[in-house]
Amino acid sequence: MPSDALRDQRGLTPLTSQLIVIERGRAGQTPGRLMTFEMIGYSVEDGILTITLNRPDKMNAITSPMREELIEAFARADRDPEVRVIVVTGSGKAYCAGADVSGGTKTFDPQARGWADNVEEFRDGGGQITLQIFSSTKPVIGAINGVAAGLGATMLLPMDILMAAETARIGFVFARRGLVPEACATWFLPKRVGLSTAADWCFTGRLVSAQEALEAGLLSSVHAPEDLLPAAYAKAREIADNTAAVAVGMIRQMLWRFAGSQHPMDAHRVDSKINFALGQSADVAEGIAAFLEKRSPEFPGRLPDDAPSAYPWWEEPSFKQRPATPSAAS
Repeated sequence: MPSDALRDQRGLTPLTSQLIVIERGRAGQTPGRLMTFEMIGYSVEDGILTITLNRPDKMNAITSPMREELIEAFARADRDPEVRVIVVTGSGKAYCAGADVSGGTKTFDPQARGWADNVEEFRDGGGQITLQIFSSTKPVIGAINGVAAGLGATMLLPMDILMAAETARIGFVFARRGLVPEACATWFLPKRVGLSTAADWCFTGRLVSAQEALEAGLLSSVHAPEDLLPAAYAKAREIADNTAAVAVGMIRQMLWRFAGSQHPMDAHRVDSKINFALGQSADVAEGIAAFLEKRSPEFPGRLPDDAPSAYPWWEEPSFKQRPATPSAAS
């Protein structure tokens, strides 16, 4: 079990920043330069990456630099063949209270904040986080240790398995701030809990208890606070020790991308292509041999290097705002 993450969760020691290589330029960054993680923890131990939101004095509220660190952390994990599973949690009492609102009444004004001069230039920052998580081939487990509100709630939605402390609360509070849900939440949330529950949570903006979220199907399990991270790591260990990295990565993308597909034939075409390749792989040979010999498998395949040639099977849409449609009144 990653000890640094546990120590930080209990508030005993600070997380150590880690350097990673920036391979693509983002705002304020130069390609090829090292980026220092200052607001998140990034620790890989025995195939499990722990990403810890690390602003406990601010309830892990997300700033623009923290957003960039999260995007790069998930991108780095996807490139790293040593990462099998990702566990995401918060430092201190909160998971994440949402976006940092220290900017006052202009917190979400893109022009006042200097984010964009017009709507064509503006991209929601939360959506950039969730789209990066969505594109991952590594399973993501969210360990919700406290309140998760606003962006803290929406960033959970593209994670695969969500666990929470029994004291955690989740709030899609946007309507109470005069906003609509960001981070692609209106695409993700109805798929996870159904349209009626999604409407209830978003229309009221109320904080939802861990038990209610469990009953709605958003959470897979609820735990005593001290048992949350051990349970998350046990699930991560079960995945890492017993399954093939390539197969799990393909399954993750198939589950998410076909969740919005119009016909099962879409999945049939892709699973046929993927299994044509995997059926000839060393992973399948090892899986069958381990089963017949009644031993634990040691799958050699890793992502991204050993992805089947049929991956990716989709064309990634670009972000481009469509021209406004004139209203009937005009």
